[in-house]
Amino acid sequence: MSTEAQALPLAAYQKRLFVFLSVATFFEGFDFFAITNVLPNVQAEMGFSLASMGLLIAFINIGSILAYALVSNADRFGRRTVLNVTIVGYTIFTFLTGFSPDVYVFALCQMVARIFLTAEFVVSQLFAAEEFPAERRGMVMGVVSASSSLGAIFCAAVVPLILKSPYGWRTLYLAGILPLVIVMYARRNLQETRRFEQVDATERKSSLLAIWKTGYRNRLLWLGLIWMLVFVGHGTALVFWKKFAVSERGLSDAQVGSSLALASLVALPLTFAAGKIIDQLGRRLSAVLIFGSLSVGVFFAYTLQGQWPLTVALIFLVFGLSAVWPVLNAFTSELFPTHLRGHAFAWVSNVIGRTGGLLFTPMAVGAAAQSLGLGRAVSLTALAPLLAAGLVWWLLPETRNKELEATSSL
Repeated sequence: MSTEAQALPLAAYQKRLFVFLSVATFFEGFDFFAITNVLPNVQAEMGFSLASMGLLIAFINIGSILAYALVSNADRFGRRTVLNVTIVGYTIFTFLTGFSPDVYVFALCQMVARIFLTAEFVVSQLFAAEEFPAERRGMVMGVVSASSSLGAIFCAAVVPLILKSPYGWRTLYLAGILPLVIVMYARRNLQETRRFEQVDATERKSSLLAIWKTGYRNRLLWLGLIWMLVFVGHGTALVFWKKFAVSERGLSDAQVGSSLALASLVALPLTFAAGKIIDQLGRRLSAVLIFGSLSVGVFFAYTLQGQWPLTVALIFLVFGLSAVWPVLNAFTSELFPTHLRGHAFAWVSNVIGRTGGLLFTPMAVGAAAQSLGLGRAVSLTALAPLLAAGLVWWLLPETRNKELEATSSL
């Protein structure tokens, strides 16, 4: 009998939780992707250079690093409490972005919003890992991650219309109050995860540095390096693509919007299947295929000519950008025990991974673009995810279909 046939049906609460996490992450994807769509318009209104654009993205990405404080506190105060805080926080600061009088206020609001956005995504993955059975863990984490992509698609589809409104790009952020009302209502029955409730109270009080004194130290370093390499290829791939397509390939706002929407729609079925793929093929082989897709997408989306060739490259890019999450989140969730899982995410994703991949990479790309051009500068980052795939294959154990209590001791 197959593993899928042996799988028990999800309980009623698990089904409701599945929907809630997907809805919350949908709005996270919408808000996270907004800057990609409006960045050239913000630049045109506020007036700053290409190098300054790289610094702006790097500054906003500092929020992804500072999110470590919220993520790590999920091991102290619980997953439910931290998730509630993140949902309220990112909605408020997304809304405030719409009132930005200059680039400095815009950057500050978006940086703080990014703290909550990043933490919300990570804690949603903690819920998905801890509340669902081993044989469906990858599927659930994949669908929750893919819901973020669905939000990004919706964002790409509505931006051309929003840019024509009286308030232009600001309308996108002013509409950010709507998710708060919906998610506030949906979270009313959210419960703490069973695994966290079973953690001894003394273990919940460990400091952020405590994990480095355990036997998981080397695992933190290797996983952190893998996250960082993926982020090098991930961090500027879509943020700069509209600017590249408009300035170096001559596409219009409408053409960029249609290409992003079409590529996202074509990639969407594969994106939703990513979790199923890693459950069927295993985490290691899936990492090679998905990280490879990201590299192919990054390279060709910034080197090809013409709208349709670029759109085909975007399909690989969008799939890779979305599908890396269930792979990375599955490994990080499964290779650490419950009382250290939030700390592990904080270090490998927020501190090590995002510092190297999302803070320094945009600055380096922005500086290199001044002489190389944006296309050549970003295409050089395509090598990094391939290196990450090699490290996964070489260093990490297979965790497919194993309970968390077993995988953390591999």
